[in-house]
Amino acid sequence: MRGDDRQDHDPSATAVRPAAPAPLDGPPLRVAVIGDSGAIPPSLRDAARAVGAALARQGAVVLTGGRDGVMAAVCQGAWEAGGLTVGILPGDDPREGNAWLHVPLTTGLGMEWRSMVLIHAADSVVMMGGGNGTLAELSAAYLNGRPVVILAGSGGWSDRIRQVLVEGRYLDGRRTVAVEFATTPEQAAGRALALARQFRQRHFPGPARWRGLGEAGGGAGDVVTPA
Repeated sequence: MRGDDRQDHDPSATAVRPAAPAPLDGPPLRVAVIGDSGAIPPSLRDAARAVGAALARQGAVVLTGGRDGVMAAVCQGAWEAGGLTVGILPGDDPREGNAWLHVPLTTGLGMEWRSMVLIHAADSVVMMGGGNGTLAELSAAYLNGRPVVILAGSGGWSDRIRQVLVEGRYLDGRRTVAVEFATTPEQAAGRALALARQFRQRHFPGPARWRGLGEAGGGAGDVVTPA
């Protein structure tokens, strides 16, 4: 783990058992948080930690790109609140991940395709701040039917995107899935979990279908949205 991600903090000192997920048929809900990498202002760091903590307290699996910036802050908040953190990393080295990952998932796919894995692994997405890479992840979420909650006032594309939305809610005229906004980290986390539950119930209702029979046994499924 890189020392700059630890911020002189030992995660093991505050680690607690992950919170029990709310009752749900099938696997626990998964929420991806996307946003700025690199150095981020203290206000954004605090907001990201609050989002991670709120998601963890409600039993969600917290997914990020696994590295620094918003990703590290979200993971820190979730870790300290007893949640499970998963980082979808672009390379093959698990040491690339930040200090608050329970599962550093290496892909070897590079940044662009790593982001696609992150989106497909999520039931909903929270967006905070963000540059071009975050904007691409927002577009990927929209194209693949994943609901997105944007934290207003967090900077970057999170604040600029309103200007180009169709009817203030959609990325284009096909109205694939609405983009929503929240004003606080706790509101963003709560709404993302509600949308994640709706997404799961709409596309993958009921208990897990896997019976060890492969696709012929009905063990594979995709969300189909317009290209």
